[in-house]
Amino acid sequence: MSEVLVLVDHLAGAVKKPTYELLTIARRLGEPSAVFIGAADAGPSVAAAVAAYGAAKVYVIDDTDIRDHLVAPKAEALQQLAADTDPAAILLPSSAENKEVAARLAIKLGSGLITDAVDVETDGTATQSVFAGGHTVTGKVTTGTPIITVKPNSAAPQESLAAGTVTPFAVTVSEAAKGARIDDSRPRAASGRPELTEAAVVVSGGRGTGGDFGPVEALADALGAAVGASRAAVDSGWMPHAYQVGQTGKTVAPQLYVAAGISGAIQHRAGMQTSKTIVAVNKDEEAPIFELVDFGVVGDLHAVLPGLTTEIDKRRA
Repeated sequence: MSEVLVLVDHLAGAVKKPTYELLTIARRLGEPSAVFIGAADAGPSVAAAVAAYGAAKVYVIDDTDIRDHLVAPKAEALQQLAADTDPAAILLPSSAENKEVAARLAIKLGSGLITDAVDVETDGTATQSVFAGGHTVTGKVTTGTPIITVKPNSAAPQESLAAGTVTPFAVTVSEAAKGARIDDSRPRAASGRPELTEAAVVVSGGRGTGGDFGPVEALADALGAAVGASRAAVDSGWMPHAYQVGQTGKTVAPQLYVAAGISGAIQHRAGMQTSKTIVAVNKDEEAPIFELVDFGVVGDLHAVLPGLTTEIDKRRA
């Protein structure tokens, strides 16, 4: 059975949920092999984590020559690994950085590329949401090694114990690829909440918050959710752009999406309409968001959300 390479999504060696989703998808296509680009001494712990989800091998690429650079060195590393292993497919978590890595890799390998897939079938056919989420299309790579980036929350991670054998892989990164460096000197505040694009639950606020995101954040914390915002809220300066959900922001597909005080313009819907369950709270019963929801509450979010948060806290006590 041919290998399917899965790029490990991690933070300081801690494996993130999209990796387990991709390993689950990879088992449909062949034998999953994880690719960890990071500190070599973190390889065994990463291997132990991904082996539980079917990774028979874990290629560890020490990032000494890669860290603090932009995407080009990662594309070169994957190119060299692909040349050595001849995989059936290469899967990457879909992010702005990984989509550029995938594009560079596709050019280097002379292969076809599909980005932002929401499903991949056993024959390699990928499903995508296109035109602001208004249409669903399918496609299949017919040239070279299929390279596919997959959106978070596209598959439920399923455990399948495998060997997880650690295999160091040495790469040679060209000086040209190391031409651009990352300035990561700015401090970043930790919210303690899950990352927006990976969260299983997202609570978003819009113009109806009036700038007061307290009820939205309190409900999110009670649910263990990420916090999102509409473009109107971001444009008003109430939340940073990193929180924006929509066509010009981030696309999410959680198990539960709560839209509080969001009218439901097409720009916002494009970023969240593939959520599994959608709940909306809005004072305007004619708001377009109600056309999309599974459950809707016509009411003031400043009254509804605190009551819901209190009830959740009571049940958890």
